[in-house]
Amino acid sequence: MSPEQVSSQDPEFNPEAAAPPLSSASLIARQIGIVFLGFLFAAVMVGLGVWQLDVYNEQGQKQAEARAAAPAVALESVARPGQQVTDEAYARQVRFSGGYDPRLQMLVPTGSGDRYRVLTGLRLPGGGILPVVRGMVTGRQAPPPPTGQVTGTGILMPSEGNATNGPQPSAQPTTVVLPSLAQRWDGLLINGFATLTAAESHAQSLQPVTVALPSSHGRLQNGFYAVQWWVFAAFAIWMGIRMARDWGHYPDGLMGGGDDLLDNSSSPAEAAMSSRAGSEGPDSAADDSTT
Repeated sequence: MSPEQVSSQDPEFNPEAAAPPLSSASLIARQIGIVFLGFLFAAVMVGLGVWQLDVYNEQGQKQAEARAAAPAVALESVARPGQQVTDEAYARQVRFSGGYDPRLQMLVPTGSGDRYRVLTGLRLPGGGILPVVRGMVTGRQAPPPPTGQVTGTGILMPSEGNATNGPQPSAQPTTVVLPSLAQRWDGLLINGFATLTAAESHAQSLQPVTVALPSSHGRLQNGFYAVQWWVFAAFAIWMGIRMARDWGHYPDGLMGGGDDLLDNSSSPAEAAMSSRAGSEGPDSAADDSTT
């Protein structure tokens, strides 16, 4: 007998109750699909967060490049020997004057073949030393620095490290580490070093050095957007797992079983009254009709 025939004979017949239960394999497949969708949405949100982070870093790089392209300022206006230097003073062009000390010259490997940066100490008129990367050479023979009082322009950069227990004074440095130079050179150092412009390096028969500008900060709004998207991604994963788990409890769907829950949520007293009303209903109606 078909469900339609049964339904016509029995008005209380429920076709959903007569439907076969969801198989275990189908249930697992649905749960896997829900979790997969959660991870898919999370992957999209992670990508959006990475994109916002790239925008943030790109904005910081553009700010650093704009600062380096700004007109040069006097060195003493942003940095003095033995004093701290603000982050805004780095990655910008400074003008300086003084005399190079040929005794304070060393070669710093670039890490690219047999190329070295030529680092020379410039003694400032008011005292103190400014480390200056005059340029780059191939091989270990560097031309001597200019003699007498000179004036130069370069980009002020922070120390490339903070280790004070690095190479011994007789060893060759591998980076421009100001605390290490302070142990080698006699005098107060500027808390930073200058890299000459390409034109001035060529004027001293040296190859110019490409400066790796320190990263600056972009707009905080884009940084917050990146974090926000990653929080959404974590929520999407949690939500997918939660929905898959709930589907295991309610195989007919997350909204299924609502009628059963409502029926089961009635109190025992209400259930007893409902049962009594159902059993006494026809008899009471007959008594009323006779009276």
